[in-house]
Amino acid sequence: MQLLLSDVVMPEMNGRELFANIAKYHPAMKVLYMSGYTENVIAHRGVLDAGVQFIQKPFTVHALKAKVRKTLDDGQHGPQ
Repeated sequence: MQLLLSDVVMPEMNGRELFANIAKYHPAMKVLYMSGYTENVIAHRGVLDAGVQFIQKPFTVHALKAKVRKTLDDGQHGPQ
């Protein structure tokens, strides 16, 4: 099973665009987004679709582990 862990806001390309490009070649890949912005701000700016897996920075190792497990178990995959 493959997982992309990507920041949402990056220079030149956002995390959603990165995932869409990678998912063309790896359609079963799942994605977990992270950001220092709150989930509400990210959703309001239209950067992420509702229901995607997201973790807000800063996060603990325990929180990351739990979110990775949840994403692998039932996260979205393929182009969005």
